[in-house]
Amino acid sequence: MNRYLDWLEQAERDLSRAELDIEHEYWEWACFTAQQAAEKAVKGLFMNRGHSAWGHAITPMLRALEEIEVPDQIVRHGQLLDAHCITARYPNGFTEGKPADYYNEQKAREAVDAAAEILRFCTKLCDCHIDRSG
Repeated sequence: MNRYLDWLEQAERDLSRAELDIEHEYWEWACFTAQQAAEKAVKGLFMNRGHSAWGHAITPMLRALEEIEVPDQIVRHGQLLDAHCITARYPNGFTEGKPADYYNEQKAREAVDAAAEILRFCTKLCDCHIDRSG
């Protein structure tokens, strides 16, 4: 049983949650949740192609998609999001202060936009449509 659609649909839900985080000014959580959305979208694409993917780093997963030419911009989006995976959640990601001290609306919007682009890329390659209503 190939569950790629489950992964893509959860990626869409995570992306919607990141938008709520922005609405409520949880900038660091918007960045982390956007990273999670993109990670799940890429894993869904792997599953759609009959492969599995492990780990949390989006960039190496995108580079491992050998049968697909991944645009440089999509890889750059992965790099941007990977930078938020740890630092957005843990105070020891910085020399002092908490993650909330280092995040802002601009960073959060960049992360959500990057995740949305990765999700669009993955769903297009999977030839499916994700319903945003939940």
